[in-house]
Amino acid sequence: MGERVKGKVAIVTGAGSIGPGMGIGKATAILFAREGARVMLVDLNLEAVAETKHLIDEEGGECVVFQADVSKSGDCKSMVEKCIQTFGRVDILDNNVALGAHGGPVEISEEAWDRVINVNLKSMFLTCKYVLPYMEKQGSGSIINISSIVAIRAEPSPLLAYAVSKAGVIALTREVAIQYAAKGIRVNVILPGLIKTPRVAYYYKNAWGGDIEEMWRRRDSMSPTGSQGEPWDIAYAALFLASDEAKYITGTTLIVDGGITNTMKQW
Repeated sequence: MGERVKGKVAIVTGAGSIGPGMGIGKATAILFAREGARVMLVDLNLEAVAETKHLIDEEGGECVVFQADVSKSGDCKSMVEKCIQTFGRVDILDNNVALGAHGGPVEISEEAWDRVINVNLKSMFLTCKYVLPYMEKQGSGSIINISSIVAIRAEPSPLLAYAVSKAGVIALTREVAIQYAAKGIRVNVILPGLIKTPRVAYYYKNAWGGDIEEMWRRRDSMSPTGSQGEPWDIAYAALFLASDEAKYITGTTLIVDGGITNTMKQW
């Protein structure tokens, strides 16, 4: 066990996985616990987050589970209040929840647009809304929001709602970071590139004729490094930003993509 966030309390939203394997939120929660944090595991799917808790428990970490739809104000308020009741403070908020949706303005339904914006962007507004007063009282805190390189670079197929929501996360992060910089609270955003996660497999399961292995091979070939990233790559970036090692870093957009946004290579 490490000590990079020892004694800190972390809320990790999206701490389960949409399918078998390791997602970004799941890896981040496990890593925070390994490095000494007490972690509140938040997810709408209790079965998924129970697996994360089992893995942390096996390693001797400390965590609790909380079920929430983070697109709802009441759930976010209860989540933060429960964290304070359980652990007495909150030092880290790591926002991982996201939905995908294909299509441009004509193809995507209004309902799908609203759902993606609410889950991907409004949720981060709400979690910040209820966490910030406690962090301000403490005089410290670190908020890490997960966006995507789709916020700054288009995919070949249109992902309008997803891209707009992820671009909004960058602006939200910047504004909150500047407002709270003098209050000891740091707010940063990570932009993952091509990462091999259960969520990608779920949303692209019908691509390339349903050949998941072919999809992974093609995604590997798109990266300048020759392979896509792993959830742990994002988790370690979040750990750094959550730790005191990053005490002078706020309002930063950290791209973790193997260099793909610097190339003209087709996705």
